[in-house]
Amino acid sequence: MTPELLCLGEPMLELNRQPPDAAGRSLYLEGFGGDTSNAAIAAARQGASVGYISALGDDPAGRAFRALWSEEGVDHRCVRTDPAAPTGLYLVTHDASGHHFAFFRSGSAASRMGPDDVPAEAIAGARILHLSGISQAISNTACDAGFRAIELARAAGVRVSYDTNLRLRLWPAARAAAVIHAAIASADIALPSLEDATALTGLTDPDAVVDFYLRLCPLVLLKCGAAGAVVATREARHRIPAHRVESVDATGAGDTFCGAFLARTLAGDDPLTAATYANAAAALATTGYGAVAPIPRPDAVRALLLSHSPR
Repeated sequence: MTPELLCLGEPMLELNRQPPDAAGRSLYLEGFGGDTSNAAIAAARQGASVGYISALGDDPAGRAFRALWSEEGVDHRCVRTDPAAPTGLYLVTHDASGHHFAFFRSGSAASRMGPDDVPAEAIAGARILHLSGISQAISNTACDAGFRAIELARAAGVRVSYDTNLRLRLWPAARAAAVIHAAIASADIALPSLEDATALTGLTDPDAVVDFYLRLCPLVLLKCGAAGAVVATREARHRIPAHRVESVDATGAGDTFCGAFLARTLAGDDPLTAATYANAAAALATTGYGAVAPIPRPDAVRALLLSHSPR
């Protein structure tokens, strides 16, 4: 049976630097990352039927990802193993200004994906296809694969969800804006962050950003980090305040928002209800280290919604 939500992109092994011990030494906690893989796991933890489209190396990291997805209930039949390329890796460090990434993904298995690797039958059987700016930034062939997946989804009447997830180290700003905005113009759900949108459009006011993306896409979820989120259609918009939590690491919080929103959408929630849930899930995802381990499950999300008054 084809999963209802298919996510396309690059999974990456994560090494997340922990606070130093009494001697000043820091260890790195091994985990899992990759924005759309994080979103897939977040959606699966909320009860959605989810699958992943990608490629992995024939290496310990690749095998660890398959074990993770199997444990989380993410279908990985559309993830091929590339024996000639490695699984990508990234490091996360932290300072007073937030978290920072260092990526080691050049020539990774996922970056070698191309249009011919996109599974047309699986996409046609889904209800939503989700991808991101990173999915298309990792190589020219992966960019083409993203557009091919969108084309197949639209032809089959499958909704398309797109997270900007801008990484300017991967491509020039002008190319990033051109590709991301072309993809969003073919999407049904746009999931930009305010930080990304400012870099892509030069706009800083959330309402102006929402107006920009509504000209491209009928449903916009603007992620504003500690300021919460905005959910908007061309008929109405709503601001969703942030929640007070003990945040230690924001890695993957935006991906959790995406996955939780899409899971609740598939469950039948209207956009505001789904976004309110996703906003709480994203807040909880910042209360632990790493992109995957802190992703909450429904009981924790609903408890936060019931017990915490948003700012």
